[in-house]
Amino acid sequence: MSTQTDLVEQRRTHLREIQDLGLDPYPHRFERTHTVAQLQEQFSSRSAEELESDEAKIRAAGRLTALRGHGKAGFGHLAGDGRKIQIYVRQDRVGESDYKLFRLLDIGDIVGVEGAMFRTRTGELTVFVDRLHFLAKSLLPLPEKWHGLTEVETRYRQRYLDLIANPEVRRIFTIRSRTISEARKFLEGRDFLEVETPMMQALAGGAPARPFETYHEALGLTLYLRVAPELYLKRLVVGGFDRVFELNRNFRNEGISTQHNPEFTMLEFYQAYADYNDLMDLTEDMLRTVVAAAIGTLETDFKGETIRFQEFQRFSMVEAIQRFWPGDDPPTEQVLAEAASLQSLLASLQVEPDANAGWGRMLGLLFETVAEKRLIQPTFIYDFPVELSPLSKRKDGDPRFVERFELFVGGMELANAYSELNDPAEQRERFEEQLRQRAGGNLEAHQMDEDYVKALSYGMPPTAGEGIGIDRLVMILTGSSSIREVILFPQLRPATTGG
Repeated sequence: MSTQTDLVEQRRTHLREIQDLGLDPYPHRFERTHTVAQLQEQFSSRSAEELESDEAKIRAAGRLTALRGHGKAGFGHLAGDGRKIQIYVRQDRVGESDYKLFRLLDIGDIVGVEGAMFRTRTGELTVFVDRLHFLAKSLLPLPEKWHGLTEVETRYRQRYLDLIANPEVRRIFTIRSRTISEARKFLEGRDFLEVETPMMQALAGGAPARPFETYHEALGLTLYLRVAPELYLKRLVVGGFDRVFELNRNFRNEGISTQHNPEFTMLEFYQAYADYNDLMDLTEDMLRTVVAAAIGTLETDFKGETIRFQEFQRFSMVEAIQRFWPGDDPPTEQVLAEAASLQSLLASLQVEPDANAGWGRMLGLLFETVAEKRLIQPTFIYDFPVELSPLSKRKDGDPRFVERFELFVGGMELANAYSELNDPAEQRERFEEQLRQRAGGNLEAHQMDEDYVKALSYGMPPTAGEGIGIDRLVMILTGSSSIREVILFPQLRPATTGG
């Protein structure tokens, strides 16, 4: 038999022997007075003398991550809450039956202990065990080593092992939870109402993206998993909710990369009687507040760069192209205003635009090529071509552009916002243009949404809306290079072998 098979069989034998002791190997509950983390927090500052004079008894439980025996006594480590505590088990203290149980334990087993806190001769905080309780068997051995990229697929696929073996992974998801909680708290503190909108929709709208399809048997209806909650949230603004937000799961049928997962989390919010300038100010305030609360500082390391959330830069898309142009002679505004010139500039950079791309899409492509990856510090890029923004309000004085911004951090887009288009006639025209693009082969072009146009026809106040990618924000705050590091169960191809 293989070594792995031998280890599993040995653990099964231990399980049978534990049952022979008259113990239930999977009891229903265990009453704790302290978690492992609480033991460390409450007693770590106390001296050996203080612990010895304290007669308080504790009950704690966790997973055994280390075991070593010395005749009629032994030590172990109990892990829980991302912390660990040493336990000391001595036969003359716990009795023969409990010590037999201790000798049958394996690393990975879940146990409960009763006892008192003390310090060993080396000063380590330890539970001196009076009673030992068996709570669950680890029939499969934990991995001895769990480092490096060679195990990355297994880490994502078996996240439970990843969390057991790598304390840093637990920290990532603790920061993720704090980030979401603080964002919610920030918006609620400014009178935003949290709402829920449909995840299955008759039309996939609110973002230029390819949707996932599903089918409702009772209705005989094809439905789409939402690509964004935008059009429903703006319906609520029409209905009189002036400030709304949703922490939502979105689904986009697109490629998987270090920055993209088909299922992702977005914070989306709308504020009536505001424009995109108001949201830039709000976003700066929110991110400073959320980042400081989530990680305790406004600076974080990401891909070898120190990201500083103390200050935010602002450039128009045209200004960003000029500022980050790879040469000494950046194109003038006049050059960037001409489609033929844009095509020539892209050719000089060995970039081929789509055959149907107009001036606006080529300007966006030029920006992506020369500027996007160089936006390391928090930077707002504003004033996008109307062709790229079917739901945004045109900019006063220059109808080629809309009042839209994207926030870039660490070379990737973190947020997208705009002054919302609230003219139903123009919105219909924009949808019709999107339909023409769709007919020309652009599968991400927006569909016509008649009910949304009808909603706008009842009147929507001047409104600004924004979406912030929670997964990407957590990537930056935790220094994670891949979005799959910050999603507990990322989408993966089916495993071809057991594991």
